[in-house]
Amino acid sequence: MAKKSHNLDNQEDIKNQGMADESTNDVQNEVDNAGEESEEAAEEVQEKSKEQELEEKLAELQDKYLRLSAEYDNYRKRTLREKMEIQENAKEELFLRILPVVDDMERALASVQSAADLKAVQEGMNLIYSKFTGFMNQQGLKEIEAMGKELDTDHHEAITKIQVESKKQKGKIVDVVEKGYMLRDKVIRFAKVVIGE
Repeated sequence: MAKKSHNLDNQEDIKNQGMADESTNDVQNEVDNAGEESEEAAEEVQEKSKEQELEEKLAELQDKYLRLSAEYDNYRKRTLREKMEIQENAKEELFLRILPVVDDMERALASVQSAADLKAVQEGMNLIYSKFTGFMNQQGLKEIEAMGKELDTDHHEAITKIQVESKKQKGKIVDVVEKGYMLRDKVIRFAKVVIGE
């Protein structure tokens, strides 16, 4: 009988142990499930923090872009304003240099009214003309030479042809109707010429 009760106790221990194992497994499963849920929650938090970080970077880049765009716009406006000021100053300087020639011309016109000596008036006009051409040369304006030269379409504009007696004048410029001018190396007005034929 003692054997039977010992067997019964063993069976109860095994049952109890099986139940304990099951409850341990249940607890373990719950812990595993809780761990998985916490990992998923941690991943979600990480994704949200990455998303938030990317949104912050985007906002920062947009701010930089707006600032750079505004800075460029200010630079463009400033350079346009400076360019206009330079042009106005250049005009002012040009007129200040031309005014003495205008004064000389006015004096010459006033003296023509009461002049008895025509030669003195001619000399005065020649002085004014040479002063004005000197001023133009100082500014880089030069007359294009044309008379007696071959036609150069980069500098001359032929307006007509006329018959010439000399063979040396054929194909050459025989008359200049309007002088041409260059400002430094750029033609600003072509010389209008007549060609011998």
